[in-house]
Amino acid sequence: MKHLIHRFRLPVSVRSVCTPALCLLLAVAGLLAFRGRSESVSARTENRCLPIYCVNTDKPKVSVSFDAAWGNEDTATLLSILSDHNVKTTFFMTGGWVESYPDDVRAIAAAGHDLGNHSENHKQMSTLSAAECREELQQVHDKVKELTGRDMTLFRPPYGDYNDTLIETANDMGYHVIQWDVDSLDWKDYGAEAIVSKVLDHPHLGNGSIILMHNGAKYTKDALDELLTGLTEKGYEIVPISQLIYTENYEMDHEGRQSVKEQ
Repeated sequence: MKHLIHRFRLPVSVRSVCTPALCLLLAVAGLLAFRGRSESVSARTENRCLPIYCVNTDKPKVSVSFDAAWGNEDTATLLSILSDHNVKTTFFMTGGWVESYPDDVRAIAAAGHDLGNHSENHKQMSTLSAAECREELQQVHDKVKELTGRDMTLFRPPYGDYNDTLIETANDMGYHVIQWDVDSLDWKDYGAEAIVSKVLDHPHLGNGSIILMHNGAKYTKDALDELLTGLTEKGYEIVPISQLIYTENYEMDHEGRQSVKEQ
């Protein structure tokens, strides 16, 4: 409650003429305004904040996402395969990657894929203060904005590591924090067939799933064509995360599954 009082503290010129009744009305209005905003963007469950792991939907839609933190040798190939399948995905990029490969960032944007924030320095962000978290997100945001003219709204924490401070800070900056419920394990370099089977046979794969991949993993480019074909044959439409998640008036369950908030 203390932070709400501070947020809506009246200027001296108003307080000096404010009657008790008017003060009460203004305070209530302020709290309702704050509550309305927080309900539209907050990822808080009853006990803690959670990122979005998947989405509760009856529509057979899934999202494929790529984390881009190291290397760009295969990015053009991935974009070509995605284009061949007429599929749009989401790329979560670190600040270092954006700075090293600006042409790739522009190519991803030009192809119509989501641009996602993966922090400036790929740190364990649960160890950072709110101010440090904000700086990690803002630096990448500004770089991508300068390159593409786009304001990013999706953020994936490095290593999947998060706490309430990080999620609350990201939400306050207009970001939706995104995890995954299907890990391709492409980063383990088991081979293309292992990636395909891991995803297509994953017990969590279903409507609203978010699939984790990496643009720089050794066999990802070799697996992608068969993986996209397999998802389509299973009846899934592959959409970017921005078209899968709910961006307002939603709620989260204890597993990080996002649903439309019941009225």
